[in-house]
Amino acid sequence: MSTLVPADVQPEVSTSDAVPPRERPLSRSNLVRTVVAGYVPLAVAVLVVFLPLLWMMVSSFKQPGEIVTLDMKILPAGLDLENYRIAMTTVPFGQFFLNSTIVTIVGSAIKVILAVLTAYALAFVRFPFKNVIFVLILVALMVPAQVSILPNYVLIAGMGGKNTLWGIILPGLGTAFGTFLLRQHFLALPGSILESAEIDGAGHWRRIWQIVVPVSVPSIATVALVTVVSEWNDYIWPLIITDKPESMTLPVGLTLLQNSEGNGAGWGIMMAGAVLVIIPILVIFAMLQRYIVAGLTQGSVTG
Repeated sequence: MSTLVPADVQPEVSTSDAVPPRERPLSRSNLVRTVVAGYVPLAVAVLVVFLPLLWMMVSSFKQPGEIVTLDMKILPAGLDLENYRIAMTTVPFGQFFLNSTIVTIVGSAIKVILAVLTAYALAFVRFPFKNVIFVLILVALMVPAQVSILPNYVLIAGMGGKNTLWGIILPGLGTAFGTFLLRQHFLALPGSILESAEIDGAGHWRRIWQIVVPVSVPSIATVALVTVVSEWNDYIWPLIITDKPESMTLPVGLTLLQNSEGNGAGWGIMMAGAVLVIIPILVIFAMLQRYIVAGLTQGSVTG
């Protein structure tokens, strides 16, 4: 015979089954873990990246006696622009800047356009051996760029491209990284958008520039930024394919500046030249930052 339990009597709950209390967000242990595991590594990483740049900018204003000395001085005696004037007049800095601008704009534009077209084809167009081509692109990501320097030099020199801007641009027009990144992004786009456009009679060309590209601006901007930085800072290939100042880019031009100011008195001048090289990249990054942040924080799905 079962025993009846009164309604007002509740069964006891064992303490072992109870949910442990949540730790307060502002508790001391939680704050310590956040600072040690989050802010400290972040601050160290920022300092590792930022301090060399800060030292370079500060040293660009220093005189030779303030750099090569046993009594280290962190700040310069004054904001003297003499180092910048010497850096811009010792070598044909204007020609170097123009060459780098042309190589970067033309090379980056062609690279991004080719990456968009190739990624679209790999994502939405049916053709034979598509997967094989994509695997070859992945293999290209794993092969160091230095491996292709000798074949590229033989090819470009044989075509008469030595000491020319197109000889600098041509070998690097293909971008495996940009193609891979954009293909993965295009595959994540909602298929209903492209299906609606196809029903409306839009061809591939219209679908690329009127649908795919507008909703993929953050990803394309990311590829463009990486490409621009790579083209602007490229040193090995322009150094090999050029030996005349009229066709050199800025990174190679700094080599001439180092040769002309090779003694200890030239460190401030070399720092000034390096600052002039990185300023355009910082401006471009500031311009494209909002697109990159948008690409990391929002998707492309429309409702």
